[in-house]
Amino acid sequence: MYILSIDQGTTGTTSLLIEMESMKVIDKVNREFPQIYPKPGWVEHNLNDIWDSVKSATKELFKKNNISSNDISTIGITNQRETTCAFDRAGNPLANAIVWQDRRTANFCEELKKQDLTDLFHKRTGLPIDSYFSGTKINWLLNNNLKVQEHAKNDDLLFGTIDTFLLYKLTGGESYNTDVTNASRTLLMDIAKCEWDEELLKHLSVDKNQLPTISESFSSFGKTKSLSFLEDGIPITGILGDQQAALFGQACFNKGESKCTYGTGAFMLLNTGTEKHYSKNGLLTTVAYKFEGKTYYALEGSTYIAGACIQWLRDNLKFFKDSAEVEKEARKVKSLSDVENVFFFPFFTGIGSPYWNSEVQASITGLTRGTGIPEISRAAMEGVSFSINDLITAFNKDSGSELQSLKVDGGAVVNDLWMEIQASCSNLNIIRPQVIETTALGAAMAASVGLGAKDLDSLKDLWSEEKTFTPSSDTQYFKTKYSNWSASIAQMIKLP
Repeated sequence: MYILSIDQGTTGTTSLLIEMESMKVIDKVNREFPQIYPKPGWVEHNLNDIWDSVKSATKELFKKNNISSNDISTIGITNQRETTCAFDRAGNPLANAIVWQDRRTANFCEELKKQDLTDLFHKRTGLPIDSYFSGTKINWLLNNNLKVQEHAKNDDLLFGTIDTFLLYKLTGGESYNTDVTNASRTLLMDIAKCEWDEELLKHLSVDKNQLPTISESFSSFGKTKSLSFLEDGIPITGILGDQQAALFGQACFNKGESKCTYGTGAFMLLNTGTEKHYSKNGLLTTVAYKFEGKTYYALEGSTYIAGACIQWLRDNLKFFKDSAEVEKEARKVKSLSDVENVFFFPFFTGIGSPYWNSEVQASITGLTRGTGIPEISRAAMEGVSFSINDLITAFNKDSGSELQSLKVDGGAVVNDLWMEIQASCSNLNIIRPQVIETTALGAAMAASVGLGAKDLDSLKDLWSEEKTFTPSSDTQYFKTKYSNWSASIAQMIKLP
C-alpha cells in the first residue's frame, strides 16, 4: 500500500507516491503554475491554478504507475505556509491568494508597531510583526477586496492557509481545519495554548468564525469526498507546513537537531523540544508539531530568496534554460580573485531573519567589464549561502554553542558546488540525505503516524545520509568576503 503525499509549494505542486512500509519514494509528478505580480512587492497565486495543479499531478502520478485510489492508504499534505486564501463555503476562491513573499502590508505592520504591540505579538506568537505572516494579509483582504467584504456580510467567508483550502476541497467541504504548524505562522495563534488568541484577533480585525479549527499535526483531518480524481473515503491523517515537514522528514525529532531547506527561499529550523525558546537574535519561535497533547517547538531562521534567485537568473536575465546549469556556469570561474569583489544581495522581497527589514532591495555590486555569467552565477550562490550563514550565526548566538553540522534538503542541494560553498562559508559539515524531497517525505511520515501505522522510532531508522560536504581550504577568501558582506548589510539596514 502507498501514501499519497501532496507537496503544495510556491512555484508548483508535487504529488508523490510513497511506499508505506519502507517510506521509499516510488515516483513523483510536478506541475508548475503561474506567479502573479500585480504591483512591485506584491505576489499572488490563483487558487484555481493551485487546485488544478493538485488534480493534474495526482492523476498523472496514478497513470504513470498504473495504480488506483484503492492502492492509497492515506494522504499527507504539506504546503507553502503563510500564503493566505479567502474562499466561500462552496469552496470557490474569492480572491487570489496573497503569497508569503508579498509585502503589501508593510505599512500596516509599521502602524501596529507604533501602537506598542510588538512585545505582545512576539510573546503570544513567537513572531515579529511582519507582512510575511498571514494575519495582516487577512486584514488587507477584509479592508480592500469587495468580494471578500460582501461574503463576510453574508456569513459566507472562510480564510485559511493553503493546507486549509486543499483539505476543504479534498473533503468536499466537510473538513475546515488547519494544523498547529500552519496556524503558528498567522500572527493569530497563542503558541502556548495552540488556540486562536482573542486579543490578537481583535488587533487585526479578524473574526474567529472565519478561521479553521486548529488540530494536531498527526490526526484524522477527514476523508476524500466528491472528487473526480480520487475515490471517496481515503483518510487524510497528516498535515505540516513545509518547513516543519522538512524538519520531520529529516528525522530531527530530538532537541538540538537542525536542518536547512533550499527551496524558493531557505529556511533553517532547530528542534527545541517541548520548550519554547525566544530568540534574542532575530529568529522565530514556531511550532514544530503537536502529537498526543504535547507541543514541540523549533527556532527558525527565514531567508526569503534561495532557489528563486537562480530562477531569476534563468527567467529574467536568460543566463541559462535550466536552473541546474547554474553549477556548470559557476564552475567556469577559475580563480576566486575574479569574484572576490562581486556580491549578489538576493533581497528581492526584503531581508527576513535575522534583520527583518522589508525596505532593502536586491542588488549586484563589484561588476567590471570582465564580469560575466559565470561570475554572477557563483556570486548568486554565495549570496544565498551568506544569507544562510547569517541565520547560522544567529542560531549559534542563541544557543551559546556552535553548530558542527547541518542537514540540508530541497531541490537546490543537488548542486554540489553550492553545498561546497555553504560548507566553506559557514565552516561546518553539510549533510545531504539520500532522499532530498524531505518536505514531501515529512508529510507522508506524518500521515503514517496519524494513521497509526508508524511511530517516531521506526521512522528515525529510515533516514540515511548520501554525502557530507566539508569546508574547503579557501578559508581566507570566505572569511574576508563574509566580513565585507556583513559590513554591506549593516550599511543597508543602517545598523549603528
